[in-house]
Parts: sequence; C-alpha cells; structure tokens
Amino acid sequence: MNITFLGAAKTVTGSNFLVEAAGKKFLVDCGMYQGKAAQEIENSEEFLFNPLEIDFMLLTHAHIDHSGRIPKLYNEGYRAPIYAHRATVDLCSIMLPDSGHIQETEVEWKNRKRIRAGLDPLPPLYTAEEAAKSMEVFKAVEYDKIIDVAENIQVRFNDAGHMLGSSIIEIWVTENGKTEKIVFTGDLGNNDIPLLDSPTMLDNADYVVMESTYGSRLHLRNDDKAKMFLDIVSETLDNGGRVVIPSFAVGRTQEILYEIDKIKDAHTDDEEFQRKYQQLMKTPVFVDSPLAISATEIFRKNIDLFEDEIQEKLKHGDHPLEFSGLQFTKTADESKALNETYYPSIIISASGMCDIGRIKHHLKHNLWNPQSTILFVGYQAPGTLGRTIVEGADKVKIFGEEISINARIEYIEGYSGHADQEWLLNFIYSFITKPKHIFLVHGEEESQEVLKGMIEKNTQIPVTIPDFGEKYEVSDIPKLQDRVEYSSKVEDRFLRLQILEKLDKITDEIDTMTKVVKQEKLMKENPDVEIEKLNDKVKKLEEQIKGLIEN
Repeated sequence: MNITFLGAAKTVTGSNFLVEAAGKKFLVDCGMYQGKAAQEIENSEEFLFNPLEIDFMLLTHAHIDHSGRIPKLYNEGYRAPIYAHRATVDLCSIMLPDSGHIQETEVEWKNRKRIRAGLDPLPPLYTAEEAAKSMEVFKAVEYDKIIDVAENIQVRFNDAGHMLGSSIIEIWVTENGKTEKIVFTGDLGNNDIPLLDSPTMLDNADYVVMESTYGSRLHLRNDDKAKMFLDIVSETLDNGGRVVIPSFAVGRTQEILYEIDKIKDAHTDDEEFQRKYQQLMKTPVFVDSPLAISATEIFRKNIDLFEDEIQEKLKHGDHPLEFSGLQFTKTADESKALNETYYPSIIISASGMCDIGRIKHHLKHNLWNPQSTILFVGYQAPGTLGRTIVEGADKVKIFGEEISINARIEYIEGYSGHADQEWLLNFIYSFITKPKHIFLVHGEEESQEVLKGMIEKNTQIPVTIPDFGEKYEVSDIPKLQDRVEYSSKVEDRFLRLQILEKLDKITDEIDTMTKVVKQEKLMKENPDVEIEKLNDKVKKLEEQIKGLIEN
C-alpha cells in the first residue's frame, strides 16, 4: 500500500491524498488551498495523477479545503463514486455550487483588471453549474457501517465531531493474504463543540493519517468562552457599537447561534450576567450569508446527528437555532442595507477567514470605527485577510481601498471546530492496539513539530511529517519511495512558490517603506539620515527585483 501526500502537507488547507492498494487507486479528499496567493495558484494546477485512473474517492467532510476541487476533478473526466456521509452530501450540494459562484465572481473581477492590462481573460476554476453537476457521482453512506468499496477494500465512516457529517474513515486493505487498517482522521472535532457529539475513539489501527491544526495549543473551556463572548458583545453594545463576527457559513455559524441561545440557562443568580444576556436578547442578530441559511435548514433536517441534550430540547419545542432578535438576510440589497445605518447590532457573515464573501463589505464599513468590534471565532490560515487582522495590522486593503484598523479586535480560540493538543493526544491514547506509524498532515510546521514530539515521547509511536508530493510505501516501517513520476512537477511548483513568496516579501517591504516615506513627522525629525537609509533600501530592492527577473 502506497500513500502520496498531495495536499495539506505542512500546511492547513488543500487536503488531498492518493492511496494505491489492492490493485486500486483512490483519493481521500480533494480540497482547495486557501490563504496566500501562492497557495491558491495550486488550485488551478493540473492534478499529479490521472483522474481517469482513480477508482473511487472517500470524502471526510464538506469544508471547501477538503472538497473544493471535486468539480475540477469532475470536469477532467472523473466519474467514479465519491463516498461521503449523507449530511456531507447534503452540505456539498449547497457548498460546492456556492464555491463555483465565488470562482465566477472572483475571476470576473480579476479579468477586468487583466483586460485593462492587455492580458487575456482567465476561465473560472469551475462554475456553479459545473459544481452542481459533480454531485451526480456522490454516494451517501451512514456512520458505523462497514461497506465494500472494491475487492479487498472495506471502509467505515465514524463521527469526527468536527461539523455535520464529518468523518473519521477506517480503511481495511487485504494484500498478499494480509489485512491492514489505515485511518484518515479528516478534521477531528473539538471535544465540547456545541450541537455535535464528540469524535469517535477507535480501538486499533496499523497506520493513522491525522490532522494537527492545533497540535501546539489548548482551547478555552466552553463556560469560559461563553462568558468571554457575552462580555465582549456587552461592552461593545454599551459603547453603542456593532459586533462583526466573520464565521464559516456551515458549522461555526450554527454553533454561535446555539451558544447565544444557551447562555440564558447559565448564571441565573448573577444579576450583571443576566443584564448582559437580556441586552443581548434585545439586540438584532443578523446572519448575513445565504449559504448559512441553507446550511441551517440542513442542520434541522439532520437532527439525529446532534448530541442527546439538543435532541431532547427539540422534542420539547425548544429549537437551539432560533431566538428572538435573529434575522437572516438573503439578498445582496438586504446585506448592503446593514451598512447604510449604524446602530448596536451583531452581524455574523462568511467567510470565516475574510478572504471572500459579504464579510469583506462589513469589514470595510466597520474596521475603521473604534466603536465596532471584530470578533474572530475560528482558525485563520496564514496569508488570509483574517490572519493579517488578528496579528495586529494597522491597515489592510479591501477592494483596493486602504482601511485603517481602529476597531477592537478579539479572538476567542475555543470556538474552533478542531481538536486542541490535549484531544489530539487523547485520540492517539484511545487506541488499545497502538498504530505502527502516524503521519501528521493539515497543520502549520510549528504545530506539527510540537505534536510529533509529544506523541513520540508519550507513546513511542514513530511519527512522520510528509512534504508535498512525497510517496510512502506503508509497511512495518514506512519508506519514502522514489518520486520520479512526481519530482519534476513538484520541483517546478516549489520553484514557482518560492518566487511568489519572495515577491510577496518584496511587496510587503515596499508597502512598509511607502508608509514611512509618507510619515511627515519622521521626515521632519531627521530628514537627511532617514531619506538616505530608505534610498539605500530602495536600491537593494531594485537589485533583488532585477535578479528575480533575470533568473
């Protein structure tokens, strides 16, 4: 059995793994890269495999960084089945066409600039219509049932607790009279995610391919983050301000709505807490995402996947996703109207990393305002607008306009849908029969190195952190195989990514120096020395740019 790591290798997005076993080739996930422009360019690159040779695909869940390139795969001739949990199929039926619409919108904006520059227009990665067509190859499965997907290959989907329909996939492969099991965790859920059950713990596996997003960090407890959420919102509302929450349209939005509803049951003897809660309940809460509205309907349709406490509430007519003050904005005009007048309110809008969607308009109208609060509740990938804001930027560009950041910026990490270090380790500890080897994917390098050290120290299980394009023969001791069939393409891509990263750094330096030159105070204090230093830096940058062009 061989595994080739073609995405989410030393990065968090672009999940894509090619498995060759029992005479078959199959994929686990086919996701989009999100974040830096250099990573996003990977989305339009050709696959490092022939889509026509793939016998089937296993999809862990519906998030676009795991499913987003399925329509591209379909466009290139793939017609084999894609096995996914039924809720994942439901969610993909709205998320993939929405992604296609975004591809069309984004490329239209880019093409206007290209045409003005005398360049040929680009096609979208795929259209909404093409994404809808790709749904014909999806095959819905249930949790906890072993199914035969090919001769000598069986699989079972287990609840991963990350989002509705998310799955940990067990795969049994029989080769040469020997059966071995490999587990792909997909994204493991935070153990106390509202609405959903905890991730399934497994007894045994021979090999595990595991996510590591928060491999070096711990989350806040639920009670702490709920109180923090209420305090931040209340302080902003007391100041006459607005709270803008960039939230993933599927999963996180529904969890926040539930948390808002649930707060009423806590701290009944705390007068100040109750004052804040009553204030919250009188405040308009806008969910500004058509996709979130559709997703909420799918959540209602799949109530059997909720934790027992939620199901009991539903039986008694208490729907956790409904409360006074909640309003959904469907049309673009309704969305625009939210920013035409300013009053105390809460806006929940996608995307969660702020790179696309309606959230960019709300940031444009609120980031500059010191009365506003931008409250982040999910992971922000490197290179995204959300990450730039969280890391303390003074200004950002939105729709080509430079916006000063005067708003209060908050980040409640505990709302993440990913397991933290403690629960990633607990997942490994749960194995009665230890895996022979663990591969860490879907994480930044620092988090992966920390988690690798913890796993090896506490369990003595060897751990590998694969590079993009690396192919491993999975045996008692996994061996890195000759990458002849991938090496040239991988090296070309790495070279392009390196150049793009250098250009990004140069662009950042130029932006920084431009700001310094515009600071009149600095120039007045020591004009000759500062201008001379800047002039030297500009000359060095010119040399770097010339070197890049020549090489």
